[in-house]
Amino acid sequence: MSQPRSGSEFVVVRRHEGGVAELVLDRPKAMNAVSTAMARAIGSACAALAADPSVRVVVLSSTAERAFCVGADLKERNALSDAELVRQRPTTRGAYGGVLELPMPTVAAVHGFALGGGFELALACDVIVADETAVVGLPEVSVGVIPGGGGTQLLPRRVGAARAAELIFTARRVEAAEALSLGLVDSVVPAGRDTAEALALAARMAANSPVGLRAAKRALRLGHGMDLSAGLEIEDAAWRTVAFSGDRAEGVAAFNEKRRPNWPGQ
Repeated sequence: MSQPRSGSEFVVVRRHEGGVAELVLDRPKAMNAVSTAMARAIGSACAALAADPSVRVVVLSSTAERAFCVGADLKERNALSDAELVRQRPTTRGAYGGVLELPMPTVAAVHGFALGGGFELALACDVIVADETAVVGLPEVSVGVIPGGGGTQLLPRRVGAARAAELIFTARRVEAAEALSLGLVDSVVPAGRDTAEALALAARMAANSPVGLRAAKRALRLGHGMDLSAGLEIEDAAWRTVAFSGDRAEGVAAFNEKRRPNWPGQ
């Protein structure tokens, strides 16, 4: 059962049982095109979620029927002067960075178009669940810019440098089945099931130790791209943050007592 919702214009936060929070992109008339105001709302919502110890997993979803998010609001961009575009940049970076820097696991629920900045929001999540209607891509070079919400860095980490280069340089759109085969998304579910399946996956994650989840994510993120020796040191540092925690003590006790753990979250 969902808990009461909160948020602001363009973004809604829904609370679900078990410590799952759903961050909902809610500008359906514009297919969630990211305006300055919407970017500010995403950044603010992420900051609040990051600071909330009761949140174990976040699902990023959309209320727009035909799209997860179509990227930057190009109508707004067309009206901006160069100086205004420069002033807008920290706000847009705050939105994409806000999702990327969430300390708990994140799952994107993608349907319809997830293009440009929209796909970058999904790439900022740890796992991407797409439905059969999904169409993803980074077409920025076709309008004279580059992926600037993390795409040039996050995409090669998913699919490798050469594949990322081909996708970015051609600006092509990729439908769900091919996206799965290329590793652009992690699963494809029946049409209309993306949010439900993402929430179910999040619930399975959230059943585990909140301290363990955050430490594991930190080790995964910081260790990526490091040589093995450096990565193992990062892992050891993360292990030390959980080894003497209340969650570790409860997890071991629950295992031995053959019961479900009641995580203290610290």
